[in-house]
Amino acid sequence: MSELRWNPLLEEWVVTATHRQDRTFRPAVDYCPLCPTSDPRYPTEVPAPCYEVVVFENKFPSFRREPETPTVSSTELLLAAPSRGICEVVLYTDDHDATFAELPLERIEGLVDVWADRYEELGSREYVDYVLIFENKGEIVGVTLDHPHGQIYAFPFIPPRVGKELEASSKHMAATGRCIFCDLMAEELRDGRRLISETRDFVAFVPFFARYPYEVHVMPRAHVASLSDLDAGGRRGLARILKDVTAGYDSLFGFSFPYMMIIHQAPTDGGTYNHYHLHVEFYPPHRTRDKIKYLAGCESGAGTFINDSLPEEKAAELREAIRQAAAMNAPAHVNRSKRDGGGA
Repeated sequence: MSELRWNPLLEEWVVTATHRQDRTFRPAVDYCPLCPTSDPRYPTEVPAPCYEVVVFENKFPSFRREPETPTVSSTELLLAAPSRGICEVVLYTDDHDATFAELPLERIEGLVDVWADRYEELGSREYVDYVLIFENKGEIVGVTLDHPHGQIYAFPFIPPRVGKELEASSKHMAATGRCIFCDLMAEELRDGRRLISETRDFVAFVPFFARYPYEVHVMPRAHVASLSDLDAGGRRGLARILKDVTAGYDSLFGFSFPYMMIIHQAPTDGGTYNHYHLHVEFYPPHRTRDKIKYLAGCESGAGTFINDSLPEEKAAELREAIRQAAAMNAPAHVNRSKRDGGGA
């Protein structure tokens, strides 16, 4: 059962998806449903001996193509609606033990092309207002399957965090005639202390207002609103800097670093969003090698994040980690016996 319920206090939708209680959770190590099928008696999601990038619909989706009628009727204040949408799984590689950082650059370039294709195809549907592409990495952030993969949610509404960015960027454009993301990036470039990586086409930095100690934002220098707006060189540039950031994460403490990677891009509801700017946000839960930043009372109850570190200091650590990763070919040195946070 999946439906939308309106929270009138926050003016945002909550998705109820009761069937997801039964989704696969930490299966036996000798059977991964996302690996290629090796024995027909035990089929997996991919009936092939090997593969590169695979996309298929989630068997336990938060949104459904043909949703059920809500279990409750709407009132004037409490609204319920069908949760119509699409949820997909994106498999990065057939190597069960690989991570994003360990993928060949050419594979990541192909993945960026797949992301752009899915954004365009899903976003073309009249009931899809927003396409969210993301990766949850590591058991500590709730991952139930270890195989390297990401997800795509085709929303029937614009999610609230993106909505706030859209509102802020629209106001800034109206007041100044400029893109707020371009202005933020220019400030980070001028200051320099929070930069962690730069290429011809992209900039990666720990934002001035970071909520997580090792939070990183990645932005294209060109003012583009979505993956679809990137040319071939821009897509290669995005692949390169995402590999740099994730390799730096793995090099930071010597284990495969957990994170949430979220791609923010323009909605697909038919509106005009020339004030918006494509970017990628990383939220890693670690605040030290063996301590986790949990979202407790102030964050969860009040919505105010408390970051017990300085972005400038954490950016310096990440710059050095990326330098070491580049110098030592770090993905080959990740200790796979200490995945998802080592001793945390």
